[in-house]
Amino acid sequence: MKKIILPIRFGLVTSAVLIAYFLFLALFDKHINPVYSFVNAAITAFGIYEAIRIYKLEQGDAFTYTSGFSTGIVTGATATIVFTVFFLFYSTEINVDFLGQLLETMNGGFDINDGMVTFIVAIMGFATTVISTLTVMQFFKNSGNMPQKK
Repeated sequence: MKKIILPIRFGLVTSAVLIAYFLFLALFDKHINPVYSFVNAAITAFGIYEAIRIYKLEQGDAFTYTSGFSTGIVTGATATIVFTVFFLFYSTEINVDFLGQLLETMNGGFDINDGMVTFIVAIMGFATTVISTLTVMQFFKNSGNMPQKK
């Protein structure tokens, strides 16, 4: 149980930053432009980086690639789930015109409902989580090619 507390805590903080960023964009009516969602990837990657960094500091020599990878996945999955629930709540209860505006901005002409957009947000979050975790772990893995510091 103690091993999962750190990534969940960092996932909750990451989701709070994602929500704050989304609401900040909403203040300026920029949240309907999908281009700004690229910053979400950077926020998620930074949250995963920090979670793995702290986990590695706590574990010391006991740190393994697998444990670091699972820390990143749990962090990103927690952030994605919380942000997706917020996104669904925002688009159905707070700003019911949001999805229509978003789809207009995208000019796709797709017939998409709230559930499909929410599913897309979740899939994008999980994809970002996996890619960010794989990328971040390159900084923290123990390489067999380099001599270890003593």
